[in-house]
Amino acid sequence: MPRAGFCSCWGGRVLPLLLAYVCYLLLGATVFQLLEKQAEAQSRDQFQFEKLRFLENYTCLDQRALEQFVQVIMEAWVKGVNPKGNSTNPSNWDFGSSFFFAGTVVTTIGYGNLAPSTEAGQVFCVFYALVGIPLNVVFLNHLGAGLHGHLATLERWEEQPRRSQLLQILGLALFLTLGTLVILIFPPMVFSHVEGWSFGEGFYFAFITLSTIGFGDYVV
Repeated sequence: MPRAGFCSCWGGRVLPLLLAYVCYLLLGATVFQLLEKQAEAQSRDQFQFEKLRFLENYTCLDQRALEQFVQVIMEAWVKGVNPKGNSTNPSNWDFGSSFFFAGTVVTTIGYGNLAPSTEAGQVFCVFYALVGIPLNVVFLNHLGAGLHGHLATLERWEEQPRRSQLLQILGLALFLTLGTLVILIFPPMVFSHVEGWSFGEGFYFAFITLSTIGFGDYVV
């Protein structure tokens, strides 16, 4: 009987979910490949063209010197240095950027555009995350419990006989409106203004951040 129950559970629930999960991953991989592969190839061809044109314009440079320079640019980019900037550019590790980076660590977003390059910074980041991530979880749990308590109070208030159905509808509409403004409208507007993005880009960044996906293609 236990074996039959296990097989029934596997065949009736786990296996269909597993198949759906794999199919969903395959679908996503196919769509992403169709959308991104051609653009990637075009970017690669454009880079090669610009590199050859650079060599033609500066004949004193050879292929090896250019490759070494490209390697320097890549290493600088990995370390968070903007190759297009100069020595007067603001530091990537000023207080504001460091605060933002600390937030991405404890929330496990990890955009990837900025990371500690020194051994001391890497060791500190490990121990900082070991403490900060549980702290973030505890904080979110308490925040969720508090919101649940307020919602329960509102629900009890609406269930009183003297409250009309209109008040219940208005309360729900107000809650949904405020939630939408706080989560999906207000942050994109702020990011669009501060970073010079379009509203769509700000909305995309807000969603990727709140969902803790953190691609790193858009960062503040």
